[in-house]
Amino acid sequence: MFKSVFTVSKMNCPSEESLIRMKMEGISGIKNLVFDIENRKLTIFHAEENPEIEKRLKELNLGAEHKDTIDVQEDEFIDNASAQSKLLWMVLIINFAFFIIEITTGLISKSMGLVADSLDMLADALVYGLSLWAVGSTIIRKKKVAKLSGYFQLALALLGLSEVIRRFISFVEVPDFQTMIIVSALALIANSVCLYLLQKSKSNEAHMKATMIFTSNDIIINTGVIVAGVLVLLTQSKYPDLIIGTIIFLIVTRGAFRILKLGR
Repeated sequence: MFKSVFTVSKMNCPSEESLIRMKMEGISGIKNLVFDIENRKLTIFHAEENPEIEKRLKELNLGAEHKDTIDVQEDEFIDNASAQSKLLWMVLIINFAFFIIEITTGLISKSMGLVADSLDMLADALVYGLSLWAVGSTIIRKKKVAKLSGYFQLALALLGLSEVIRRFISFVEVPDFQTMIIVSALALIANSVCLYLLQKSKSNEAHMKATMIFTSNDIIINTGVIVAGVLVLLTQSKYPDLIIGTIIFLIVTRGAFRILKLGR
């Protein structure tokens, strides 16, 4: 059994991880892939030396560099997929639940910050769902799901940006700052609980580190919406809400293009 270590300088989130997983499909001898996204490191356990592994990684143009390959005992890699899947399902469900809550309250309160934050929650849920769906699925099905998810997310983001532009240039009511603050605070609590559970697992495997990064980003975005709500209260202006909404929609758009890469 061999263990090959690569640094992947452009591996920043689950999108790149899923891209690498699909690229590695079909290579005989690969037993396990271990991703450390925080440190941009990929460890591949494989039964035999195979130059195709490094070749395919290079083709992705993610800055992959081979660092070392050593012999290891076969029991060094233990797949904790079951425990990881439970955590991923938990985070996915929380993200999707708050997507429903925030999109509903955002439309009622006329807050583009909440609507944008809800789409960010949906974006995360789509990535987690895609990662879980990939287990045991065919590569054709994975790519189809990636394309559908990416186009759906992109369409929602562009629709949101067009609505932000319309609200910038036309007269609209000041959003309900109370709803903005309360709902975002609840989302902040939920994401903080998720991050605590993920950190408590102390896992460096697969999607766990990536999920921690995504959840940390969500906490920052939730805080941004709360700040926007406070600024709406202080200024009685629509602009703080529209500005934070624009920023979040741009983040969601970037995420959509990353997901679409998976469908190529």
